[in-house]
Amino acid sequence: MRRGSASIVANPVLVGAVTVLVVVIAVFLAYNANKGLPFVPTRQLKIEVSNGANLLPGNDVREGGQRIGVVEDMRPVRLSDGTTGALAILKLDKVAGEIPVDSTVSIRPRSVLGLKYVQLTRGKSDKTYEDGGTLPASQARFPVTLDEYFGTFDDDTRSAVRENLKGFGNALSLRGASINRTLSDAPRFLRHLEPVARTLADDDTHLDRFFKELGDAARVVAPVADRYSHSFTAGADTFEAWSRRPQRLQQTLDRSAPTMRTGIRSFRTQRPFLRELRGFSIALDDATKEFPRSLPLVTRALRTGIPVVAKQPPVNEDLRTTLASLQDLTGDPAFGYALRGLGRTTGILNPLLQFVGPYVTVCNYFNYSFTHLGEHVTEPDPTGTSQRTLLNQAPRPRNPTDPSYGSIGAKRPANGEEVTSGPAVFHHTNVYGAAIDHEGNADCESGQRGYQEKLTTYSSDPKLKIVVDPHSPGDQGPTFTGLSRVPPGQTFSRLPKYGPKMPAELDK
Repeated sequence: MRRGSASIVANPVLVGAVTVLVVVIAVFLAYNANKGLPFVPTRQLKIEVSNGANLLPGNDVREGGQRIGVVEDMRPVRLSDGTTGALAILKLDKVAGEIPVDSTVSIRPRSVLGLKYVQLTRGKSDKTYEDGGTLPASQARFPVTLDEYFGTFDDDTRSAVRENLKGFGNALSLRGASINRTLSDAPRFLRHLEPVARTLADDDTHLDRFFKELGDAARVVAPVADRYSHSFTAGADTFEAWSRRPQRLQQTLDRSAPTMRTGIRSFRTQRPFLRELRGFSIALDDATKEFPRSLPLVTRALRTGIPVVAKQPPVNEDLRTTLASLQDLTGDPAFGYALRGLGRTTGILNPLLQFVGPYVTVCNYFNYSFTHLGEHVTEPDPTGTSQRTLLNQAPRPRNPTDPSYGSIGAKRPANGEEVTSGPAVFHHTNVYGAAIDHEGNADCESGQRGYQEKLTTYSSDPKLKIVVDPHSPGDQGPTFTGLSRVPPGQTFSRLPKYGPKMPAELDK
């Protein structure tokens, strides 16, 4: 005989244990319901929001009204624009699929008690977020909630609403007939208003710019509001005067149209003048800014000039005669030839003066020469003048064939040959001594060097003690009464511009 088996429900301990296990699992599932059910595949999406909007972990994530996930965590972060926002980590069910990168989210209220949920609006891009990707704050929206709407009605707002209702009530009181008449005329008014509104709504009308400019005009007029209000008062006086003479006003209006047509044509002709006037006005504005500083000086100059101008008529008469003579001169056929000759003369003199000028302006040789020349040629002597005496006292060489200052026809330069009297003679012929260097600095060589022993670029013979090079190395500086460099504005040249050019090795 087989022994019968006991039923599972016959064991109360086993039944109780199974019951407790089921209850524990149910409690666990209920506890974790806000974080998603276990064993359900999910993916993670992070969203940046500039405002947390009371969003809490455990809030739903919905798409089209269906729950597709929950908010897993919220934490503060630094956004890309430098402000502080929040980072919401969403746990989405796998069944929600891939999320396009152009999707948007909205933090919406779930109830009037402040509970929120995340509304996901799927985009159309082919590119999607990877698991753990971040949706930027620019794609998050925050609709106005009911509590925020009613929060605008603070004490001041409620008081203002009461005042508005009171004012509207007083405005509409006893005006039923006027309102009825307005309503009866409204269709005709709206019929005419439609094309006007269409024109105002056109982009070419630039209505927004009109209000902006209107605001700028009000801002500009505000400082002169009193003067502006006075213009209205004066305008009222003007219109009152016109009303006393309606016939003359009619005549003015009749003539205005032809005047305007003529003005339009003339304005086209005046445009060049107006452009020049604009430039003149700018210059005049700069001049008027200078007046406070310059007018006192100009006033003193005018006070000095008034007596001079009073004596001007006789001078003007003489000037008239001079100008008449000048006119006769310019009318002479030979005047053109004279001008061309003068031009050629100027072309010759200009390079000459560029070379000679620094000898006068920098080294002052002109005054030096005439100061000593008068004494040199006029000093009396029993045999004539000092110049003749000095020539007659030139040293005489021991050998008559040697070169000397007192002889002619030398075949070689004097180089210290023996003399019967006086000092030995050495050849010094460094002509065209400079006045300036090539940069215009003073290099007054004549009368500055003293007695040089040797200056010969083309001869290295140490026995030859002569000076034939035109320039001494380096700048010799100015004379005692000279200048350190060429005066400003003066053109100059170190070397002559006529004749053969000096070799570079001689112009050190």
